[in-house]
Amino acid sequence: MIKLSNIQKSYKLGKNSLHVLKGINLEIKEGEMVAIMGSSGSGKSTLLNILGILDSQDSGTYFLDSQEIKNLDETKAANYRNKFLGFVFQSFNLISYKTAIQNVALPLQFQKINRKSRQKRAKEFLGMVGLAEWSTHHPNELSGGQKQRVAIARALVTQPRVLLADEPTGALDSKTSYELMELLQKINDSGETIIIVTHEEDIASMCKRIVNLKDGKIVEDKHIKQKLASEYV
Repeated sequence: MIKLSNIQKSYKLGKNSLHVLKGINLEIKEGEMVAIMGSSGSGKSTLLNILGILDSQDSGTYFLDSQEIKNLDETKAANYRNKFLGFVFQSFNLISYKTAIQNVALPLQFQKINRKSRQKRAKEFLGMVGLAEWSTHHPNELSGGQKQRVAIARALVTQPRVLLADEPTGALDSKTSYELMELLQKINDSGETIIIVTHEEDIASMCKRIVNLKDGKIVEDKHIKQKLASEYV
């Protein structure tokens, strides 16, 4: 599903250059649930941005579903993101003046799906994350866990091949975090490829594989016996 070969990335800082990713080699198969860990400055967010086609590498190759991702203008990049990728962020990124169902339906507008079909599919995905009865509520009427569930429904409504989650439990308490991970595990069990950036070891232990970054390099890549979030809920 994903293959990265010798990915290098630097950023200009005035006259200096900060070398963030230093030769990343990584393969992720369809249906995996992978945690990317590392301390602040290790390069994990930069790596996620490249995987999400929000940034591009300086050198090296990135294949997504056997297609090389390179030299994309913003329109093509947006099309790839909309077709292949779903995003979940720590800060939820919901639009405050839109209801839950309107937030979930938003990505479908870019696929030129008519309003009735958008609403129907958005309601189905809200139901899938256990929020069908909250579809007409605005974000300020939802708890943190409910907001993140809406964000997950929005990420999945286009039926992407890969779900990318950047610290999805970072703004949540432990109980809500485990409930969210239980949902993500169920989604993964249905065949969805999930990549989670986290600094929390208990969250990483609920994935099936952990990739550790340090100073822009992968220092450890191991498959683990997954802990079931349902045991903690």
